[in-house]
Amino acid sequence: MSSCSSRALTILSTVFGACGLLLVGVAVSTDYWLIMVEGIILQQNQSMEVKMALHSGLWRVCFVAGAENGRCVASEYFIEPEVEITTENTANILKMVRTATPFPMVSLLFVFTAFVISNIGHIRPQRTILAFVSGIFFILSGLSLVVGLVLYISSINDEVMNRPREPEHFFNYHYGWSFAFAASSFLLKEGAGVMSVYLFMKRYAEEEMYRPHPALYRPRLSESSDYSGQFLHPESTWPPPKRGRSTSEVSSDISIQLNQTPPPPPTPVPPPRYHTHMHMSASPC
Repeated sequence: MSSCSSRALTILSTVFGACGLLLVGVAVSTDYWLIMVEGIILQQNQSMEVKMALHSGLWRVCFVAGAENGRCVASEYFIEPEVEITTENTANILKMVRTATPFPMVSLLFVFTAFVISNIGHIRPQRTILAFVSGIFFILSGLSLVVGLVLYISSINDEVMNRPREPEHFFNYHYGWSFAFAASSFLLKEGAGVMSVYLFMKRYAEEEMYRPHPALYRPRLSESSDYSGQFLHPESTWPPPKRGRSTSEVSSDISIQLNQTPPPPPTPVPPPRYHTHMHMSASPC
């Protein structure tokens, strides 16, 4: 059951990561984040005349109605655009959304790194740490993307609220499918990150379960372990070869023998001989 769940997590994290990478890549490279329509209301027949309609992305703006119909221009980050925008508020909206551009790019870089690390970890599951690292990158990618989406929405809402209310003008905007792809990518990347971290926890638990206890690696304390080891290694010879005796063992045996041998009896020493010389003296008679 554990192997099946690990395999399912591996497949799901790979699919979620690939889909998240694909969606954020399409969202960053397309021009349908925001769609705006601007015009006037004719009082005679209460009809609307479209003055300008456009769809914009992170890199360029394409006009679909008005004087610039059919023209796409790059978003200028350092100089003013070359085209005339109908109102100043519309131009401000296109300027303010540029502050959110770096975050989707960072998110794309993070999710690509996470996808590569995740695949390497699936190919080499013994490197358990790779699943954890890929999960962290997936989560960071999702957080970076959601920060960019929040900045994008807030900048547009601020400019729309500051727009003057004129009864003869109308302004309409909504988010396109590129924005929807980016939002969906956030959910997929967060799901892939959570599953990768959970997969790391399962692999780590399995490694701890099958890892031998450290007591099995204790060193041999006596020579009797040589004989018990013969049952673990049948290819080894029996009886085991005798080990050579070290110098300390030989010296200890000699000292034991000297202590156990009784000392020889002492040799009796003969008493010294004394020679008496008697001198005969003549009598005075």
